[in-house]
Amino acid sequence: MSLLPFRRRGDRASASRWSTERSDECGIEANAVCSSYGDTRVLHEVTACFAQGGVTSLIGPNGAGKSTLLGVMSRLQEADSGHVLVDGVDVSASGGRELARRLAVLRQDNAVSIRLTVRELVGFGRYPHNGGRPTPGDVEHVEYALGAMELEGFADRYLDELSGGQRQRAHIAMVLAQDTDYVLLDEPLNNLDLRHATSIMRLLRRTAAERNKTIVLVIHDINIAAAYSDRIIAMKGGSIVADGTPAQIMRTDVLRLVYDMDMQVAEVAGRFVALYFDGEDESEGRGAVLSTA
Repeated sequence: MSLLPFRRRGDRASASRWSTERSDECGIEANAVCSSYGDTRVLHEVTACFAQGGVTSLIGPNGAGKSTLLGVMSRLQEADSGHVLVDGVDVSASGGRELARRLAVLRQDNAVSIRLTVRELVGFGRYPHNGGRPTPGDVEHVEYALGAMELEGFADRYLDELSGGQRQRAHIAMVLAQDTDYVLLDEPLNNLDLRHATSIMRLLRRTAAERNKTIVLVIHDINIAAAYSDRIIAMKGGSIVADGTPAQIMRTDVLRLVYDMDMQVAEVAGRFVALYFDGEDESEGRGAVLSTA
């Protein structure tokens, strides 16, 4: 379960200082990153490589450093030491608008201080490309994102008139409209019902495959992570403790290491599912095929 960077699946148009001729290297590279909140160190020399294409889920208990790592990768959180490169460029040295044309991020806290309609919010995803002067092409991106998130009927409603789940979908639509090579999502399934959560994960998988995008998300539901991810990185105590395919991570011994609790892992319809319990329940005779390897 070492670092398993994805192979690049195609070429991107080159752009000035953003090199795309690094087929054997990382699209996003975090190198020995340390970060703190006050006197509390929350990331301890984290190194990870994300090559182009595929869905990677960051899992782990609360306080593991998942959101902080995503924040450092997107330049929303400062690193005490180490660095993050996006297509070979240090994010700390790149211009904000330049970086936003390459990398989009959805934060956990998406409070909006001004009153916006859904369409206006999603339109902000195009700002790095149009500088506030939308073109017909920008309108197409917005309409695609609204449709992908099933928000056409809410496009002219104000955000404060929507449910929490509908607002979450609107923010995801804004990220989709930004149309970047790299997409970082911090707990994108918050407030979503099961149908919309699975629908969004299917969309993310399809987007990564068809549009050759790299999607990295923080997620707490390890079963959804296992079902829809190409790769899972498990964090604990500010460090990466396991990194591999869903089959490599969804094991009783690995999950015990990550979460300090026993979980049986069942294989259901070819997918791995963790059964959450405290380890004292009897699992015999339940009819599932259990994997403890």
